[in-house]
Amino acid sequence: MMYARESHCTDRDAGQMLLATGVVLLLSLLSMAVFSVKVAGITQSTDSSSNGVIQTTNEVIDAIPVLVENRAIVWIDAGVERLEAAQLSIDSVHDDLLHHGELRGVEVKILNFMFSDIDGSSMQVTGELGVSDSTTTLQSNVSFIISV
Repeated sequence: MMYARESHCTDRDAGQMLLATGVVLLLSLLSMAVFSVKVAGITQSTDSSSNGVIQTTNEVIDAIPVLVENRAIVWIDAGVERLEAAQLSIDSVHDDLLHHGELRGVEVKILNFMFSDIDGSSMQVTGELGVSDSTTTLQSNVSFIISV
């Protein structure tokens, strides 16, 4: 009877060793896969011919006046005061640009935007735009007029 019990323990030990071996092999394959993906992407973020920051900056500078104006109009139509509507619109555009930048691999920040009433129907908007990726940062002054 003692022999049968030892045989049972040996089978269990063999099963545990087989399981441990499988886990070690699985982890080894996983680490090799992660390493391969990292090696494959090494040149992508440091490519000197990449112009993602410049392109994104130009796109944002072109789009931001229309976005801020349209969103401010929506807020004003909802009964919000003009300067507050402009601030709410720039805040929502900033949130959208952060998300847009994450999708493109860049970070887009709107900094220190100020609004000045010109004549009761238009506003001067000034501020700074910062766009960066892992190797490049570009900061630009932005100024435009919106009609609200």
